[in-house]
Amino acid sequence: MIPDRVFFTGLAVLAVALIALAMAWPQGYGDWSPAPFGHVPIQQTPEMRAAMKREHEGAMRRQEQARRQAAGEAPVAPAAPSMAPNLRPPQQ
Repeated sequence: MIPDRVFFTGLAVLAVALIALAMAWPQGYGDWSPAPFGHVPIQQTPEMRAAMKREHEGAMRRQEQARRQAAGEAPVAPAAPSMAPNLRPPQQ
């Protein structure tokens, strides 16, 4: 068996390491990370929000058009394709 002194010391070191990792790990796509690691998530930039909104509206329009075609109604003329801006974040 492993002595308690070695086991619990190793367990404490592992716990501290996992807590430190949790503090530094990205908090998800929509949330800020803690101060030394934080930056504006790409999904919160105005350009990306506008692009995501256009994509969502286009998907809803295509879904509605497919639904009308399946029901036998006359198809609606598609809107002109949007000129999406460069979606890459600006280089600093």
